[in-house]
Amino acid sequence: MGIAKSLGAETPFASVAASELFSLDLSKTEALTQAFRRSIGVRIKEEAEIIEGEVVEISIDRPVSAAAPAAPSGVAAAGKTGRLTLKTTDMETVYELGGKMIEALGKEKVQSGDVVALDKASGKVTKLGRSIGRSRDYDAVGPHTKFVKCPEGELQKRKEVVHCVTLHEIDVINSRTQGFLALFTGDTGEIRAEVREQIDTKVAEWREEGKAEIVPGVLFIDEVHMLDIECFSFLNRALENDMAPILVIATNRGITSIRGTNYRSPHGIPPDFLDRLLIITTQPYTEDDIRKILDIRCDEEDVEMSADAKVLLTKIGVETSLRYAIHLITSAALACQKRKGKIVEMEDISRVYQLFLDVKRSTQYLMEYQSQYMFNEVPGEAEGDDAMQS
Repeated sequence: MGIAKSLGAETPFASVAASELFSLDLSKTEALTQAFRRSIGVRIKEEAEIIEGEVVEISIDRPVSAAAPAAPSGVAAAGKTGRLTLKTTDMETVYELGGKMIEALGKEKVQSGDVVALDKASGKVTKLGRSIGRSRDYDAVGPHTKFVKCPEGELQKRKEVVHCVTLHEIDVINSRTQGFLALFTGDTGEIRAEVREQIDTKVAEWREEGKAEIVPGVLFIDEVHMLDIECFSFLNRALENDMAPILVIATNRGITSIRGTNYRSPHGIPPDFLDRLLIITTQPYTEDDIRKILDIRCDEEDVEMSADAKVLLTKIGVETSLRYAIHLITSAALACQKRKGKIVEMEDISRVYQLFLDVKRSTQYLMEYQSQYMFNEVPGEAEGDDAMQS
């Protein structure tokens, strides 16, 4: 989430867990291909004719047959006609309105004094804000009311419009008759290679003509050690593409087997693929880091905690794990609430520490009382060592 926000709205970011690839109806390579193309954006530029101005007056003429029996809403809207008066600082013009334009203006709740932009080709109405000249019409306005200047120059202008889409969205729309609906349902299915080749050719033409530009994004793959040797071979080839996004992978494994083979490798990643990566080193949290993180979590969860309780919680985090210490914040707040206190004290931390075990104490407890559990057969030392290694 942090990476996605820092990149901005127009840079595509896709996140996928490696274990998801084996639970989808798609093949592994198809799922990876779709993830890659979700991470590649296309910024398409086009010129559109728009009418931009301040609304002076809107008058709508009701149809003569208004007193007749009720007709469907679409028919009623189509029967309406009207006039729209727009102005800039230099000119003023009256436009005749049809039923669709009247309906679009009604949806945007356009009224006299608003500054609007009308797309001539599509009929789309965009309310840009309220004219500064009308800022004193009302004593109070809503917090979302935006005041803008009255446009200058001519009403009709040619404006460059930029659309940002991903290659995957273009693939889905062109892969079937109602492909646009598949974007919302998520049921994209397998997309033929021929469709992607045609789209890549078309995008390449747009790039040469200056109508579009490629925006390489970021693809984040979590639990990358779950990928098998086929997926790593596919990634090796996909990264050689000139439009390939930045690939960020994460794993918490050490020296382990590469899935699908008997070979062992660092992080379960083949050495040839590992050689393509820049490896970021991570260091364990210090006591000060844990204290800062716990302070932030207390603020986020609206938990008031005394200084002594935070010191104790920090010590628990150092000796056990940060996640365990974070879990104790909510539990300690509930213990404080039960004793009708307002601030979490050391006694609340101690109580929940005794109630809920961390991994180390839980393992020690099992080792101590394993004979009292069902299926407590302990394998021999040699077999046990083999089992632990596997």
